[in-house]
Amino acid sequence: MSNKVIKTVGAIARFRGTGHLLEAATRMQESGYKKYDCHSPFPIHGLDKAMGLKRSSLGWLVGLAAIIGTTGALALQWWTASIDYPLVISGKPLFSYQAFVPVTFAIGVLLSAFTALIGMLAFNGLPRFNHPVFNSDQFKGVSDDLFFISVEVNDPQFDETRTIQFLESIGGTNCELLQENEE
Repeated sequence: MSNKVIKTVGAIARFRGTGHLLEAATRMQESGYKKYDCHSPFPIHGLDKAMGLKRSSLGWLVGLAAIIGTTGALALQWWTASIDYPLVISGKPLFSYQAFVPVTFAIGVLLSAFTALIGMLAFNGLPRFNHPVFNSDQFKGVSDDLFFISVEVNDPQFDETRTIQFLESIGGTNCELLQENEE
């Protein structure tokens, strides 16, 4: 017989529309909440600004990967054609960079694509097979026409009672604690 312990992992509240969600996100950010997320059935312009989110550094990583990939590919082709196995073909110079452009471009794009994929997964904390918000029956409507804010239990401001009261005070309805079984 297993002992199942139910633990609280966060809180969730429903909001009436995009304007209310934007206002609530601003109030959450102003109140010092850090580990919360806004859920809507479509992208909302300005939501990242209302939440106080910074621009992702993924673009810098992808750019750096492109530079490393193109530099590495060009250096490898130069070393191979000029130093390791030099051949003079049709009187061309040993380093005829025009022939190396397609491979250099392809390696740069390939390394950038892998960096973008792996970086996106790492920054988003994926793969995560289930999030506690999916345990809420009311959250199923987020893909149709409902708007939610969820707060994680590891937020420094999180307190079961005060967080629910705060979510209600900023216009949240159907507030509930998110719980999951701990085995």
